[in-house]
Amino acid sequence: MDEEYDVIVLGTGLTECILSGIMSVNGKKVLHMDRNPYYGGESSSITPLEELYKRFSLPDSPPESMGRGRDWNVDLIPKFLMANGQLVKMLLYTEVTRYLDFKVVEGSFVYKGGKIYKVPSTETEALASNLMGMFEKRRFRKFLVFVANFDENDPKTFEGVDPKTTTMRDVYKKFDLGQDVIDFTGHALALYRTDDYLDVPCLETINRIKLYSESLARYGKSPYLYPLYGLGELPQGFARLSAIYGGTYMLNKPVEEIVMEGGKVIGVKSEGEVARCKQLICDPSYIPDRVRKAGQVIRVICILSHPIKNTNDANSCQIIIPQNQVNRNSDIYVCMISYAHNVAAQGKYIAIVSTTVETSEPEAEIEPALELLEPIDQKFVAISDLYEPTDDGTDSQVFASRSYDATTHFETTCNDIKDIYKRMTGTDFDFENMKRKQNDVFGEDEQ
Repeated sequence: MDEEYDVIVLGTGLTECILSGIMSVNGKKVLHMDRNPYYGGESSSITPLEELYKRFSLPDSPPESMGRGRDWNVDLIPKFLMANGQLVKMLLYTEVTRYLDFKVVEGSFVYKGGKIYKVPSTETEALASNLMGMFEKRRFRKFLVFVANFDENDPKTFEGVDPKTTTMRDVYKKFDLGQDVIDFTGHALALYRTDDYLDVPCLETINRIKLYSESLARYGKSPYLYPLYGLGELPQGFARLSAIYGGTYMLNKPVEEIVMEGGKVIGVKSEGEVARCKQLICDPSYIPDRVRKAGQVIRVICILSHPIKNTNDANSCQIIIPQNQVNRNSDIYVCMISYAHNVAAQGKYIAIVSTTVETSEPEAEIEPALELLEPIDQKFVAISDLYEPTDDGTDSQVFASRSYDATTHFETTCNDIKDIYKRMTGTDFDFENMKRKQNDVFGEDEQ
C-alpha cells in the first residue's frame, strides 16, 4: 500500500465506483479503499435477511415465513434506472452491462385523491386514462405532441415558446392544462420532487419529459429498469471495471487520517501506512469536516406477502404521490420489487417508501404511502442526513460526493459524477471517455 497513486477513492458507493472506473479506464493509477467489509457503502444491498434485522437493531430474527435468509438482497437506497438515462449510457459505454442482468419495471403509477392510476405517457394511454376528462385528454395529447416534436435547435418547433425565457407555468397555460394534469406531468413524467420548476424557463422540463417518453419507448411497460440481485450489483460492476484497468481494491480497511500539506491532500493513512496521492474522492462519511448537512431523507423498507393493490398485480412498480395531493412541499415515492428480481424469497415483495423530511415527525409524513401497502409484514425505518461538500475541491484536491437523494432514479447521481469529473480534470465529462481502451485481460472478450 505504501506507494504513490494518482487518485485514492474512499468508500465503494455507486458514485465512487463509477468515478474510480472512469479514472482507471483513463489510465490513472487508482487505489480504492472502504472501511466496510462489503461493497456499496450507503448504496449496498443487504443479504442475508438476518443481517438487515441486525442492522436495524430488531430484537428478533426473521420468522420462518420469510423463507431463506440467503434469498434476500435488500437495497438500502431505492432507485430505478431510466432506460434512456445517463446511468444506462455509462453502463453501455463501459460494457459493465456484461456483468449485470436487468428487468423492465412493470408500471409507473401516480396517486390522486387517495387512489392510484397508471401514468399515461403515450397518446394512446392518455386517451384511455381515467385521470382526466375527455377535453382535458385532447389538450394533454396536444401538449405531448408538442414536447415530442420540440427541438431546442429548431425554432420552427417552438410554437411561440422560448425555451430560455418562457416558464413552464406559462407552457401549461398555453395548452390550458388543469391542476391534476400539471401535477402528474411535473412529478410523474418530469420527475420533479417539488413545484419550484414551474417558474423557471421550460427547457429542462421539456427535456425531462422527452427522457421519460424515450425511455418508455425502449421497452414499453415503463421507462425504468432494475438489476437482478439488487442495486448492490452496480457498484461491484464498476469496481470490476476499475480492477481490469489496474485499480487496487481494499475492503475492511480503516482510514485513520487524510494527510494534508499546505492545504492540499497528499495521502491517506491506514493501519500505520501512508498511501500517497494527487487527488482524493470520497463519500461524506470520510470527511465530516468538509461537508454540510443539507436536509434529511426518510426511507422505509416494507416486506409484503402480496402485490400492491390496483397495480394489476405487478411484481415491480413505482408509485409517485405528488406533494399537492397530500399537502406537502416534496413528493413521496414508492419503489416496489420482488422475488422476480432475485431480491426476496418466493412470493415476497419489497416496497421502499422515501421522501425528503419536512417536519419533526417524519414517520407521520409517509403515512399516505404506507396505507397503500397494507398489510405490511415487517418494516425497517431509516432517517438519513443528506450531506453536500462545502467547497469544490480545487484547492485541497479532496472531492466529496453528495449523499443519495430521495429521487427514485439515478439521474441526480450521474449529474454529481459528471460534476466531480469536471472539477477533477478541468474538462467537461464526455461519455466517450468511458469507452474501454483494450480487450479485457481476463478472457471476457469472447462473450
